[in-house]
Amino acid sequence: MIRKTFSFLPGIEAKTQASLNAQGISDWHDFLSSSSVTGMSSKRKSYYDRQLTEAGKQLKYGNASYFASSLAKDDHWRLYDHFKEEACFLDIETTGLSHQASVTVVGLFDGFTTKSMIKGINLDIEGLKEELSKYKMLVTFNGSVFDVPFLERRFPGLVPNIPHMDLRFVCKKVGLVGGLKNIEAELGIGRRDLVEGMSGGDALTLWRMYKSTGDDHYLNLLVEYNEEDVINLKRIADTVYCQLSTGK
Repeated sequence: MIRKTFSFLPGIEAKTQASLNAQGISDWHDFLSSSSVTGMSSKRKSYYDRQLTEAGKQLKYGNASYFASSLAKDDHWRLYDHFKEEACFLDIETTGLSHQASVTVVGLFDGFTTKSMIKGINLDIEGLKEELSKYKMLVTFNGSVFDVPFLERRFPGLVPNIPHMDLRFVCKKVGLVGGLKNIEAELGIGRRDLVEGMSGGDALTLWRMYKSTGDDHYLNLLVEYNEEDVINLKRIADTVYCQLSTGK
C-alpha cells in the first residue's frame, strides 16, 4: 500500500492524489511510466520522478526512518505489510496519568515472543533502548497520544525514529471505534480467562497490590494482562490492514 500513495511528495495533497487516480495513475510505477501528467509541469514531474525513484530505493534497502520522517503520520499504516516482520507491538502500564506517574511494565511483542520489562526487576532503560533499536516499525493502540509521549517525557531519545502505526486511528478508517477491548470484542478476539474483562484501572490496582503485599500473584496477573494487550495488537493490525488494502 505504500506504493499507492504520493502524500510524502512535497505539494501532493488529497486533491492532487485524486487527480492522479482519475488519470489511471494509482501507484509509483504508473507515475514513473507516464511521460506526462495532466495539470503538472514537466519540471515538477521530473522532480517527483527522482523522489519516487529514491523512495523505491529506500524501501528496497529497508530504511524505515526515511519514511518515518517524510510520510504523513496518518499514512504510516501503509508500511505495515512491508515492515510487519520487523515490527514491535508495544504497550505500557503506569502508576497513573500525572506528571509524577512512572512506568511499571513495558510489554513488547515481535510477532512470536513477548517480553515484559518490569520496574524494579528488569526495566533497564538502556536495555529497552537497545531492544527498540532492533525494530523498523512500532504498533500501538493510542500510543501516539499516550505511550510514546509518556516514555519520551521520562526517557528522552528512547523511542527510535521509525514509522508508528497507531491502531486507534487506523481502526477508525474501517469503522472500528472505542477502546482496545471494545474493538477486540467487535473482531471476535478473546483473552485468557484470568484476565478476561480486565481494564487499565485493574492493571493499576494489581501493581498497587503487588507493591503493598509483595505477592507475585498480582504481578503475574498484571504481566499476563499486558501480554494479552501486545499480542492482540498484532491480530488487530493484521485484520485492519487487510481490510484497508483490499477495500473490504
